[in-house]
Amino acid sequence: MPNTTTHPRLQLRHITKRYPGCLANDAVDLIIQPGEIHALLGENGAGKSTLMKIIYGVVQPDAGQIIWQGAPLSMRNPAQARELGIGMVFQHFSLFETLTVAQNIALAMGPAAGTPRQLEPKIREVSQRYGMAVEPQRLVHSLSIGERQKVEIIRCLMQDIRLLILDEPTSVLTPQEAEDLFVTLRRLASEGCSILFISHKLGEVRALCHSATVLRAGKVSGHCVPAECSDLQLARLMVGDAEGLVAHYPKANGVAPFLHVEKLSWHNPDPFGCSLKGIDLQVHSGEIVGIAGVAGNGQDELLALLSGEQTLDRSQSQHIRFGEQAVGHLRPDARREQGLAFVPAERLGHGAVPEMSLNDNALLTAFQQGLVSKGLIQRPKVQALAKTIIERFAVKTPDAHTAARSLSGGNLQKFILGREILQNPKLLVAAHPTWGVDVGAAAAIHRALIALRDAGAAILVISEDLDELFQISDRIAALSEGRLCALAPTAHTTHVQVGGWMAGQFDSDHSFRPDTASLN
Repeated sequence: MPNTTTHPRLQLRHITKRYPGCLANDAVDLIIQPGEIHALLGENGAGKSTLMKIIYGVVQPDAGQIIWQGAPLSMRNPAQARELGIGMVFQHFSLFETLTVAQNIALAMGPAAGTPRQLEPKIREVSQRYGMAVEPQRLVHSLSIGERQKVEIIRCLMQDIRLLILDEPTSVLTPQEAEDLFVTLRRLASEGCSILFISHKLGEVRALCHSATVLRAGKVSGHCVPAECSDLQLARLMVGDAEGLVAHYPKANGVAPFLHVEKLSWHNPDPFGCSLKGIDLQVHSGEIVGIAGVAGNGQDELLALLSGEQTLDRSQSQHIRFGEQAVGHLRPDARREQGLAFVPAERLGHGAVPEMSLNDNALLTAFQQGLVSKGLIQRPKVQALAKTIIERFAVKTPDAHTAARSLSGGNLQKFILGREILQNPKLLVAAHPTWGVDVGAAAAIHRALIALRDAGAAILVISEDLDELFQISDRIAALSEGRLCALAPTAHTTHVQVGGWMAGQFDSDHSFRPDTASLN
C-alpha cells in the first residue's frame, strides 16, 4: 500500500498548458504518494500525455506548480527529471533505430553509467529478472514493436527509480507478459517506488492500481479506487455516456475466399529477424480473421509480405493471391489496385508522415481514388476526403490542415483506419488497430471493422490483444516462431487455448486438422 506518512512523492497544483486552439491541461491537480501505483485515465486528447511531458520536463506549463517530495521546483528538462529519479516510457518510442539496445540505454543513462559493453551484463540481468529478455547487441531496427517497448521499460528500470511513468506499457504485450510486468511493478511499489500508469485497458487498471485520476477535456473530472469500480463505471468517468462501449458482435461465416496464402516460406536475411515457414492462410470475403502471437514471431515479416513492402520473386508469386490473381511479386501500389488496404503497426512514420497535414496524409494511400488526374492533384477532392474521414470517424483535430504529429495516438489511428476503410477495399490488413487507443475510440474502430466486414470485405487483424481478437474475429490463429497454426472458429476456442498456440503448442492439437480449419 502507498505510504501516506511522509510528503507526497509528487504533487501538481493547478497545472495549465495551452496550445493554439487547444487548452490541453486546465488547472490540473494530482497527488502521488511513495509506493503508490496511480492510474491516469481519460480519452485520447484528454490531456494525459501533455501532463506526463510536463512532469518529465519535456514541456513547460503555462501556469501551476510542481512539488517534488515536499519542495517546489521547475522541471527544466528530462535530464533533470532523470537526476531526481523520474523515468518515463513514452507511448511512441524514443530509440535510435541504427544503434544497438545497449547503445540506446547507455545514451539515456549518460557516460557515468559506463560504456555500452560494460552495461551489457546488467541489461541482461535486469531484462531476465523482469521477464523481458532482450539481447543487448541487437540493433533496434531489427526489433519488433513489442521488443522495442521492452527496451524502453528496461531502460527506466536500469535507473535508481523513484517515480516511473508508464504510457500504455502493455499495449503490445501478451497477457502473460503483462502479468509478469505487473509483478515487477508491484515489487517496485513495495520498495517505495511511485508509479504513474496510463492505460486504456480498464481491467488491468482495476487489477493493478491503488487509485486513479480521470481527465476529461483537459480537466480533472473525478477520482476513484479502480478495484472498487467496474469497467463500465470507469468508462463512464472517462467519456460520460458509455453506451455502446461494451459490445458483443455476432460471428460471421464469410463467403468465397479472397486472400490465399499457400505454403509461404520466406528466409529473413536479418540474423535477429524471424523467417516464415510454410504459412497457409485463407481469409474469406465477409469475415474477420485474427492472428495472435508474441511480438517477434513473424508478424512484421508476414505484414511486409502481404502489403508488398517485401516482394517475392515472380516465380514464387502464387504463394500469395487475391482471388485468383497472384500478387506476391507486386509492389504496394499494384496490390492496392487489386483491392488491398493496409493499416501498419507504426502510426507515425509508417501509417502517416508526421510533418505532413491530414489532407496530404489522406492523399498518400488514396491517390488512386480519383484524387489525381493527368498528373495533377485534385485538391478539392483531397480536402473533401480528409474532411469526411474526420467527420465519419470522430477525429479530434482543429482541421484537416493540422500536422499528423499533433494528433493524439488514438485520433491519428482513427484517421489512418478511416482513410483505408473509405477506399472500400476488398481486403483490409490491419496491425494492432487499437494499440494505445482509449475505450471510446476502440469501440468506434471495432464498429467500423464490423461494418466493413458486413459490407463484404475480407479483413485480417494481427494483434497481441487477445480480448480484442476474441471480440471481433470470426476465426483465429496464432503465429509462433514463424509458423502459423490452422484457423479455428473463435466461438469454439478459449484464451488459454490460444495462449498455448502462441507458445507453439499446436502440433499435437487435434483441432487443427485440415478438415476443421475452414468454415466452408
